[in-house]
Amino acid sequence: MNKWIRQSHRWLSIAFTAAVIANFIALARADGGMPPAWITYAPLPPLFLLLFSGLYLFALPYATRWRTARRTLHSR
Repeated sequence: MNKWIRQSHRWLSIAFTAAVIANFIALARADGGMPPAWITYAPLPPLFLLLFSGLYLFALPYATRWRTARRTLHSR
């Protein structure tokens, strides 16, 4: 499970980066107007998924340490 989340986090970061680059290109090519809304908001879904997977990956070592400490305490 952890390997799958790490891999998806990496691919989501690539998708987010591509969406941000496409957004900048669309803004540069727009002649005084705004690009379509779907280009403007395209980075948001990968960003939210990156938030959740990043928080999980951040908390993982702490949860593992907590579980190990609890097991050691109960085995005494």
